[in-house]
Amino acid sequence: MSQFVLRRVLIAVPVLIGVTLLAYLLVNLAPGDPVTAMIDPATRAELGQEWVEQRREQLGLNDPPLVRYLLWLQQVAQGNLGYSLVGGQPVAEQIGARIGPTALLMGTALLLGGVIGIPLGILSAIRQHSILDYLTTVAGFLTVSTPSFFLGLSLVYLFAIRWRAFPSSGMRTLGEPETATDLAHHMILPVTVLALAHTPLLMRYARSTMLEVLRQDYVTTARAKGLRERIVMIGHAFRNALIPLITVVGLSLPELLSGAVITETIFQWPGMGMLAVRAVNARDYPLILGTILVTATLVLLSNLAADLLYGVADPRIRVSARRR
Repeated sequence: MSQFVLRRVLIAVPVLIGVTLLAYLLVNLAPGDPVTAMIDPATRAELGQEWVEQRREQLGLNDPPLVRYLLWLQQVAQGNLGYSLVGGQPVAEQIGARIGPTALLMGTALLLGGVIGIPLGILSAIRQHSILDYLTTVAGFLTVSTPSFFLGLSLVYLFAIRWRAFPSSGMRTLGEPETATDLAHHMILPVTVLALAHTPLLMRYARSTMLEVLRQDYVTTARAKGLRERIVMIGHAFRNALIPLITVVGLSLPELLSGAVITETIFQWPGMGMLAVRAVNARDYPLILGTILVTATLVLLSNLAADLLYGVADPRIRVSARRR
């Protein structure tokens, strides 16, 4: 198993390099640069083109994009993500301050989606063609079909503006002590948006996987032996249905991250999503690359964790990994 983990880590290195290189080239193809993004056109006209060129030279923007990328990659190899071209702050420091709120938001949404979606999917499979099955199917399709930005804005209008039940933005209430209750109060709306986008996916996969497992011969044999239905469902059916569910949960992190960009922007949640939007608007290349590098690393780590959980769910996978 240790060799398997080492191989996955070694494979992740060129993947990260390829992702950051592609992102850097795409960002450079976009019109504008940090100098033109941070200064309005009227001020830039007053300062003159000569000042703009001097500022570009100071920031190293006149070098070819590939040269700048290689210089950045050299700094990353030394453990330095560079400095923001706009604020001058260390990129690692900015990401470190934002990654916690995003992890809290996504972790809570993932947990809530799993606690709600997986049991509902299993119940729908056990009671196929029942009223519960039809209701969960319709509710799941309606939720998936609703864009996250529309859902977020609707919740803000209803629960924050009209009924004033929850705050519309931020993590804390200004002027009040920082408490867990206040934090949870601010988390309800953004977590609801992310969880509602994630729950139907887990529910549909849990349902389809359980339906496939319930048709297998070993489930019929277990029932024929006189085992209790609860033991058959949990000990035989659900455990064999875990492998596809682990895959879905492991691959759901990119979707949650992309959804967090929209959700954090709507609710002004001070996380990685808002930081990425700010970096793109300012054409802040080091901050953009640092955000993408950390995000890609988290995605690869989630895939590695899913591979390791396969061995927990099915011992045969551990044996095959040792043989390789």
